[in-house]
Amino acid sequence: MNIEKDTYKRIIENLHDGLYFVDRNRVITYWNKAAEKISGFTAKEVVGKSCSKNILTHVDGDGNNLCTGRCPLAATIDDGNPRETEAYLHHKDGHRLPVSIRLSALTDNAGNIIGGIELFSDISHQAANELRIKELEKLALLDNLTQLANRTYIEKEIQSRFEEKKRFNVPFGILFIDIDHFKKFNDTYGHDVGDNVLKFTANTFVANNRPFDLYGRWGGEEFIGVIRNINRKNLESLGTRLRSLIEHSYIIHENHRLCVTVSIGATLVSENDNVDTLIKRADSLLYKSKAAGRNCLMIG
Repeated sequence: MNIEKDTYKRIIENLHDGLYFVDRNRVITYWNKAAEKISGFTAKEVVGKSCSKNILTHVDGDGNNLCTGRCPLAATIDDGNPRETEAYLHHKDGHRLPVSIRLSALTDNAGNIIGGIELFSDISHQAANELRIKELEKLALLDNLTQLANRTYIEKEIQSRFEEKKRFNVPFGILFIDIDHFKKFNDTYGHDVGDNVLKFTANTFVANNRPFDLYGRWGGEEFIGVIRNINRKNLESLGTRLRSLIEHSYIIHENHRLCVTVSIGATLVSENDNVDTLIKRADSLLYKSKAAGRNCLMIG
């Protein structure tokens, strides 16, 4: 069966996965519709540019920049071997999004490598998050700016976790998160930029949370994550990963990268806790993170 060239193009354009081609210098030559949807960048914005230039700028789970280090796509272009990995891409709105990546070499008719192909899939729990947003909207428990749960809903969620622990002995913890030096964004760049910082920080939580955890805006530049069924080691690991992802994320303002860091207080529920004591302890640990120089996590 012969398939017309236009048919191939329609198939590629309508894939659910993001797909792009690069030449040997990793300059983007093709960018499909799913790549636009997943990343926020249109083909017009990226074709003809290097894939590492303020576009996807992949980082791994430890925050290492894969574009300035040993880029898997560059390695595949060099040796021709296909690769698979997971990474966090930079969305146009600023936040980091987890993606599954498959890489292969692009060859000409003679078999010479002339570039590379990256196919990437959104592996965040977007469907579950969208359902949660609809539920919160019905209950008027949504923060309008960040689309996260508001303070009232966070308090209800923590109380539910106490009841779950009492009945089924399911442990839980909280992450108390504060954006470092947030006032300078408003004072230096204006409140619109400050709002964008809040939104992309919130989007990092949404894109990288487990479907049974909840993140909400406590107030101002403060957020709380309610983390179910977790131990101390994993709570610290999860909080550190979020801190690292935010540290290596950025928004573009007037052609400049604006980077953000957060300080975190992490704690597990104890036998004698109530909502107030749990939050107070996490808040105290948060301030210890600030005192330690910011952009760090304290657990206790």
